[in-house]
Amino acid sequence: MKTIIFTFSFLILTGFCNAQWVQTSGMNVYTVYSIAGNSNCFFAGTEMDGVYRSTNNGLNWTQTSLNNMTVFGLVTSGNNTFAGANGGVYISVNSGNTWNLSPIINQTAFSLAASGNNIFAGTFSGGVFLSTNNGVNWIQRGLNNISVSSLITDGSNIIAGTDGYGVYYSTNNGANWIQTSLNDKSVYSFAIIGNRIFAGTSGYGVYVTTNYGNNWSQTVLNNQSVWALAVSGNNLFAGTLNHGGVFLSTNFGLTWIQKNQGFTTVPSVPSLFVYNNYIFAGTQGYNIWRRLISDIISINKIGSGVPDGYKLEQNYPNPFNSTTKIKFEIKKEFRIQESEVKLIIYDILGKESQALVNEKLNPGTYEVIFDGSNLPTGIYLYKLTAGNYSETRKMILIK
Repeated sequence: MKTIIFTFSFLILTGFCNAQWVQTSGMNVYTVYSIAGNSNCFFAGTEMDGVYRSTNNGLNWTQTSLNNMTVFGLVTSGNNTFAGANGGVYISVNSGNTWNLSPIINQTAFSLAASGNNIFAGTFSGGVFLSTNNGVNWIQRGLNNISVSSLITDGSNIIAGTDGYGVYYSTNNGANWIQTSLNDKSVYSFAIIGNRIFAGTSGYGVYVTTNYGNNWSQTVLNNQSVWALAVSGNNLFAGTLNHGGVFLSTNFGLTWIQKNQGFTTVPSVPSLFVYNNYIFAGTQGYNIWRRLISDIISINKIGSGVPDGYKLEQNYPNPFNSTTKIKFEIKKEFRIQESEVKLIIYDILGKESQALVNEKLNPGTYEVIFDGSNLPTGIYLYKLTAGNYSETRKMILIK
């Protein structure tokens, strides 16, 4: 009987890593306050440089004719694009080729939202304005003398985040407003998943309510200024200031993971936008970056306890076609709260196929979904490296 011994040598290709943020091109500005779009193209509102446009999924950007002002808010409605700027609300009906200043609103428009034919504008110290005819006319709709820094619509309801007065909502297009129990914070961003409304605040992180603001709970992301929130499925993304970068929660805010791989310097992120399988991050000082949704949500923290050691488990199912789950445990190192963790997939020759994890992780139990649909049938290896720990296991892809 012959005994066959397999010896594997690993070639670590540090230059290859598709699991990270990639900076887009064509934009010569520093801060991106807002991103919005439709099926034809999408737009970015910038500091002092107006609106940029992309027609190739954000890979490249060109400046539009609205080019000499700060644009805080953007929203699209049908073929119309609205830009909230320091001079009022500008409207384009031809994908940003030309812009016209809307009448009535002659003050800074911080935030915009659309619901059917209704366009709402939140202003600096002027409350909320409403247009029902694509910006031809506007009427003031309450919250007078309050700065409205964020807006979101939920069916027929409109929700407003204010500077210092928390969250208000209206069930009749702003004719009347009700202040919620979150009433003493500056609220810069909103997101909605099912019956949950999330509010991003200045200095106090993310709050969530399931009863339209009668009660709010502060999530564990509780010490950040969250200027941007975005949703893909049940995944919630938060863009933070003070160089905190991007956070992800896959369990409605119960836990959060920083997702900053690829950034040359971890930036402040005033805007986030989900579009065509990508998430886009508008940064302060570093323009716009993008990342595949499938990449950024690939790792989930599934246990809050602190393991006694490092552990890499066998993937399940194995063999698999075409996805499988890999679970691993990260312990707490002495005096170190986070560990540099890498989970890399190699082919049988030791060539790197995909980096599933390449970031700092807190102690806990994690699960990663590996999608091998673009790889051929064969034997693959996955290697976990964390601290002084390293372990490799084998898995089989069958198609």
